[in-house]
This record gives sequence, structure tokens and C-alpha cells, in this order.
Amino acid sequence: MAHTYIRFDFGTDEDKAQQARHKLDGWRQAFRLDKRVQYKLDRPESTPAGSAARPEAAEKPDASKSKEKATAKAAAKAAGKSGEAAGAKPEAATNGRVGLLVRLYFSSHEKLSEQRWLQRIPSEEPFKNASPKMIQQGDAEFEATDEQFEAIS
Repeated sequence: MAHTYIRFDFGTDEDKAQQARHKLDGWRQAFRLDKRVQYKLDRPESTPAGSAARPEAAEKPDASKSKEKATAKAAAKAAGKSGEAAGAKPEAATNGRVGLLVRLYFSSHEKLSEQRWLQRIPSEEPFKNASPKMIQQGDAEFEATDEQFEAIS
């Protein structure tokens, strides 16, 4: 089965990205597109920072890891107690660029459905202004996009 990616760039507009995610969720449930339409939010600034921190953590001894976990738990409890602090932290973390990577994964006998979704998704409201870019299986950047999609958690 061939699949196609659609990349959307919402800039720094987190609200539009969340509206688009919500719309995709609604379509997936309404049309039973669970495996056929998948998406992941892509935040390029947060990916390098997370991967850079992992090697440093691997080099530290086990005692410092347990201290970090205890500190993280204490910070989570403190943030949970104060709703204002919990609300401020996600905003600070998401002020960067936000992208949405959608994978359409239809079988060969569903070509008409795939064609319709390829036309419909970029034409709907939250997706229109997000500069949609379609990446087919034969394109040069398909492999990099496929690896990126699998790497995003």
C-alpha cells in the first residue's frame, strides 16, 4: 500500500494547529479512518533540544538520575497545585513553530477515496492558510519525511 504525506506549517499559531488536529480527529471517527489517516504535530525547535539532553543523561551516574526524577516529581506536584503555573509552562514550551504532518495510507483499491481526501484536507478552513505541501511516494524528500513521521512521538 502506498502512502502520501501532507505537510502543514502553522507558523507560531498553536490554536490553528489544535483546530486542525481536532478536525482530523472528527473525520477519523466519523468516517472510520483510523489507520488510513494518521497525523503528528511537529515542533522543530523542541526536537533538537530533547535529543541533545538524552546523551547527557546517559553519561550521568544512576544516583544523579534518581535525584533528577525526584526533582521532576516535586516540580510536577508543585505545578499541579498551582493552576496558573501549570498553564504558563505549556505556553512557554509551545511558542515556537508548529507543523502538522498527515499521512494518508489507503490501499490500491481505494484510490478514489485517497484522491478525495487529498483534495478535501487542504481545502478546509484550518488547513487553507497553513501552506499545504503534498509529498508522494516517488518524491525526493519522501524518505526523509517518512523517517521524520516515524521519529515524532
